[in-house]
Amino acid sequence: MGKVWLKIFAAAISLTLILSACASGNKGNNGSGPDGGDNGSTGIEQKEVLFTIGYASGDRGTKEAIEYAIKAFMEANPAIQIVDISETTSSSYLDWLKIKDAVGEFPDLVEIRDTKIFADAGKIAELPSDLQRLFENLPTVDGKAYNVPIYTQAPHGLIYSKQAYEAAGITKLPQTYDEFLAIQEKLKASGITPIAIGGKDIFHMGFWTNKFLIDQLYANDPDWNSKRTSKQVSFTDANVVQAITDYKELFANYVNKDWLSTADNQIASMLISGKAAQLFSGPWMFGQIEQADPDFEFGWYPVPDRQGKTNIVGLPSPIGWSLSTDAMKDADKTEAMKKFIRFFLEPEQYAKYLKTTNAIPTTKEKITYEVGEQMQEVLRVMADPNVHKSLAINNWWGENQIPPEFRNWFYKLLQDLVIKDGDVYDYMKRADAEYDKQVKAIQQ
Repeated sequence: MGKVWLKIFAAAISLTLILSACASGNKGNNGSGPDGGDNGSTGIEQKEVLFTIGYASGDRGTKEAIEYAIKAFMEANPAIQIVDISETTSSSYLDWLKIKDAVGEFPDLVEIRDTKIFADAGKIAELPSDLQRLFENLPTVDGKAYNVPIYTQAPHGLIYSKQAYEAAGITKLPQTYDEFLAIQEKLKASGITPIAIGGKDIFHMGFWTNKFLIDQLYANDPDWNSKRTSKQVSFTDANVVQAITDYKELFANYVNKDWLSTADNQIASMLISGKAAQLFSGPWMFGQIEQADPDFEFGWYPVPDRQGKTNIVGLPSPIGWSLSTDAMKDADKTEAMKKFIRFFLEPEQYAKYLKTTNAIPTTKEKITYEVGEQMQEVLRVMADPNVHKSLAINNWWGENQIPPEFRNWFYKLLQDLVIKDGDVYDYMKRADAEYDKQVKAIQQ
């Protein structure tokens, strides 16, 4: 398996890939971290310090990779103790953070996805300049960078069983969305559930929702959210109604009947066991599948739109680790957190995280790691200038940021739409009313 060299230019999100037959390992940088700082790979002599860390831990592979990095860092730096307070729940990560804040347990080093909310609340601090220099360019909120992005936004795509495709007589991947639907009919006729859905976890509902919203809205108008806030567009507009109609029809015809009670961490086993032929998710799922069954043969592709165009999640956004304002008041704690971040992004350690999670690097420094067939296809799609890169509804920022509570409300609305076989237009009127209500509440 060749090694893939990745260089991410965050402003343009272009990837330079050089496939090499070289099998040599990464030699590291002799204890110096990126930008010449101490990466914490050697022991330090200092007074003992403790800080807490919190992150979205719903994906098992990501959780294991971060836990491994924490353990390795503490072994190299016995004076620093990191307490992982992350929890895996079926509620949203934003809700979990709000609860932690309410009970006085907001993490010192924390993964932030709703940056403006926590920046405006004074909960997170501007990223120190020495950490900012580790990256080519960083998305900012109100002119300030708050996040250490540990991965580039990765595209969602269809992970499919090659055996199921062969059994259904599918020999060609779809070039349009209508061809994709024809494949679903073939799979259904073969007696297998076409698509596994883990609707018990609300975040999972965003995968298909955003596929259709990007195809119908954001690929043509990346400022749609700001126009909705100013009431220039509506959820009842024809393009939104079409997106949600496609969503409803997919769920009504091609997914597992118990999709609402199935958790996201169950769908990989459904694919491997032959209970379902496909799942729609990100490349972080590859590791879960390979770990569960190394011999399972699967592929990946982005689902095209009706015109045959490929639109994916793939733009940078202000998401990543942030230092809490309270923690930054403690100089020793601040230096400990910075040391851990440098350690995490040191090439040898960072490569392990990237390989485990099938993630795409963000740092200036070039990172070498081995990837499989499926991840090579992800990287090819990301590097294709003809592929349109966009963001999920809740990952836009600035004027395009939606009210923080709207995402989960909207996903639950769509669940209700499917369950009750509701009228799409009527449900989108409800979406308009709720959106305006939440905007008004923020402005008051």
